[in-house]
Amino acid sequence: MPSAGEHYVLELYDCPADLLNDRAFVERALREATAESGTTLIKELTHKFSPQGVTGLALLAESHISIHTWPEANYAAADVFTCGHRAKPAKACEYLIRAFRAGEHTVMKMERGELIARMKPELFEEYPDPQEGHVVKAAAT
Repeated sequence: MPSAGEHYVLELYDCPADLLNDRAFVERALREATAESGTTLIKELTHKFSPQGVTGLALLAESHISIHTWPEANYAAADVFTCGHRAKPAKACEYLIRAFRAGEHTVMKMERGELIARMKPELFEEYPDPQEGHVVKAAAT
């Protein structure tokens, strides 16, 4: 069935707390997940909480990847949402599972925008490649 995009909800359990509490690691994981999925990074943003936890967002030309960590519970929650049909969001999920060394995980997949894709299929048949001139390089944080 045609859709505007795919949205994966990823639950990562039994992850090492030190990885979940490492802002630089979360930033690298977001960049690598972006590369694995074949998407275009526009900007990234992370925040380290006190006393623990990190939230990160990779803003993509194709949508986003986000992650929220709870080191005290050895748990992370991630979203991977991509529009179009060139991106490979499942590859980003596979990478995050490996990178965070999850002992257990669950993945839920949703098709987004099915109704509008049926109503206006011409809008979703082929997405153009992101234009390099419109991509902002990630700022150092």
